[in-house]
Amino acid sequence: MPVPFLDLKKQYASIKSEIDAAVMGVIEECNFIMGPNVAAFEKELAGYLEAPHAVACASGSDALLLALMAVGIKPGDEVVTTPFTFFATAGAIARLGAVPVFADIDERTFNLDAKKAVDKINSKTKAVIAVHLYGQSAEMAPLLAAAGDKKIPVIEDCAQAIGARYENKPVASVGDIGCLSFFPTKNLGCYGDGGALITRNPEIADKLKILRVHGAKPKYFHKFIGINSRLDEIQAAVLRVKLKYVDGWNRRRKEIAAEYDGLFKGARGVSVPYNAPYADHIYHQYAILVDNRDAVLKKLNADKIGAGVYYPEPVHLQECFKYLGYKKGDLPASEEVSSRILSLPIYPEMSGAEVKEVADAVMAAL
Repeated sequence: MPVPFLDLKKQYASIKSEIDAAVMGVIEECNFIMGPNVAAFEKELAGYLEAPHAVACASGSDALLLALMAVGIKPGDEVVTTPFTFFATAGAIARLGAVPVFADIDERTFNLDAKKAVDKINSKTKAVIAVHLYGQSAEMAPLLAAAGDKKIPVIEDCAQAIGARYENKPVASVGDIGCLSFFPTKNLGCYGDGGALITRNPEIADKLKILRVHGAKPKYFHKFIGINSRLDEIQAAVLRVKLKYVDGWNRRRKEIAAEYDGLFKGARGVSVPYNAPYADHIYHQYAILVDNRDAVLKKLNADKIGAGVYYPEPVHLQECFKYLGYKKGDLPASEEVSSRILSLPIYPEMSGAEVKEVADAVMAAL
C-alpha cells in the first residue's frame, strides 16, 4: 500500500471543529497582527516549556536571526555550530556578517559533538548554536560549561524538537535562547510560517520584542535596527489549539519509532536511530543509516513509500560557503552521515500496518 511521508489532512480531520472555530474567530474579529491570540499563545508556550518568556515571530529562520541580533553578534564574530542541519542555522550567522565555525557531529546522535565544539571556542567566539536535530537534544552540559566560563551565549535551535527534553528539562529553556519553528511539517506546526523564541532573561525578552517590530519602541521611534517578524493571529490561533495535543502526538511518534526499531531488529544494512541517555527523543524524523542510500530511496519512491533525505550535503560544503575554505574530508562524520541518512514516514496518525509496510519496503530495497 502507498504510505505518504506525512499526512497533515488526517491531523486536521482529527481537530477540524476546533481549528475551524479558532480561525473563524480571528476572521470575525478582524484583528490579524499581534492580537490577543499571539499574546495568549506566548503565555501558554512559555508555560509549556517551563520558561518565563516566549516571544513569537514570523518563522524559525527569523527566530535564529533575532536570537543572534539580541546577543549582539556583529560582522567578524565567530559562532560555533554544526554542519549537519538545515541551512537556516548557518545562514542566520552569515546574514549578520559573522563567521560560521563548524564542529563535526556525533555519528550516533547526528548532533553537534560537544567536545569538538568546545575545542572550537576561542577569543573570537561570540555565540554557540546547538541544533537538536530530528527531535533529539544535543549534549548541552559541556557546551554550557565551556561557554559559561567565557560568558558566551548558547542558543538552541529547537526547530525540530518541541517537546523534547535534555536531562528532564524542556529543550529551548536549557540555553540562553531557544529558537522554535512552527512550519507545517513540524511536531507543532501552524498553517503557514511561524516561529518563537524562549528565554529566561527578561532583558533579552524585551529586546527581542523590540527587534521583531523594526526595532521600534514606541512605534515609529527606533531603538535598534530590527526586522519585521510578527506572528499572524490566525497562526497563533491554530497553534493554541494544537499545543494541547502536542504531547500526545509526540507519545505516538515514540510508539511508532519503537515499532520500527522492533521491525528492523536484526536486519543487516540498517542502523536505527540512537537515543542518547540524556535525551527524551520525540522523533520529528525517524532517520536511519543505509548503504546505497540513493538506490534505496529511488526504490521506495517507486513503491509509493514516502521517504526523504535530510540532509544530502553538509552545510560546510555548500556552494555559498566556499569562502570559508572548508573542503571535503574536513568534517568526516557529517559527510559520512549525509551520504547514508534516510528519513522514513513518521506521523501520529500512522497505523501499525503502515509502519510494517514501510519497514518491509526498506528491507526489500536493501
